[in-house]
Amino acid sequence: MLDLELLKTFICVVDEGSFTRAAERVHRTQSTVSQQVRKLEELVGHSLLLRDRTGQNISVTEHGEMLIHYARRLLALSSEAVEALASDVDLEILRIGVPEDFDARRMATILAGFKREKPQARLETISGMSTDLKQRLANGDIDIALVKREPDSGPCWAAWPEALVWVKGAQTDSADGVLPLALFPQGCIYRQRAIRLLDVAQRPWRVAFGSHSLTGIQAAVACGLGISVLPASAVLPEHSICTDLPPLPPTELALISRDGALSGLQRSLVEFLRLELSQEKGIAHHHESSQIS
Repeated sequence: MLDLELLKTFICVVDEGSFTRAAERVHRTQSTVSQQVRKLEELVGHSLLLRDRTGQNISVTEHGEMLIHYARRLLALSSEAVEALASDVDLEILRIGVPEDFDARRMATILAGFKREKPQARLETISGMSTDLKQRLANGDIDIALVKREPDSGPCWAAWPEALVWVKGAQTDSADGVLPLALFPQGCIYRQRAIRLLDVAQRPWRVAFGSHSLTGIQAAVACGLGISVLPASAVLPEHSICTDLPPLPPTELALISRDGALSGLQRSLVEFLRLELSQEKGIAHHHESSQIS
């Protein structure tokens, strides 16, 4: 293990080109500086400096040249670590719940923008079904969440209507007969909408494919494994819109948080998400509620 104090003395001697000047710079005796360099040479097992007869002037050996490079890097890292730990800015972890079907790249882009504004924030995202995210909020596992839900079904910081469509593959037939469905797991509002509307319309159906993943459902539909309900924003070029199935009322994407007061940084993230998503989706519906304090 290399002693940083020994490395610091070694760098000083090399920079000054003299034990005498190095001793004056570090406010130690020349003998102490010389002893520290010898101790470092013993640790690395190589001669690092060549001394003239007077001991006043020195030159660096090949091993010394190699070590000086690493010594400067180690001292720089040490100083950086000390400065980071001594900083008045404390890292705060912000835990955000995101629906399974929310575009991961889109969320990463939004959060990267927030990180540029608030570099002290450490961001963690947790994906899950909206019902699971609500439970995690209640348990205190996450601080903020975006959830899919029925419109106006509870307090939130902001909410955006989400248009839904029936989608199928180019070769999939949605005419009379048992409809093969590609669905998210139980608890998903899209699944609930699909099944309820088909039952009301007395259209027979069966679950042909299931996945937690948006990309999984999108691929299954494109390949003809089944018909599904997706947000209009998630429709791919390979998909066809079904116009012969019951019309789908919109759901809602809501920005919610755990009970209790949020920290300043958490409030900043809420506001950042609200503004970013509003720019994408148009004017947000604000809910003056217990979420806002």
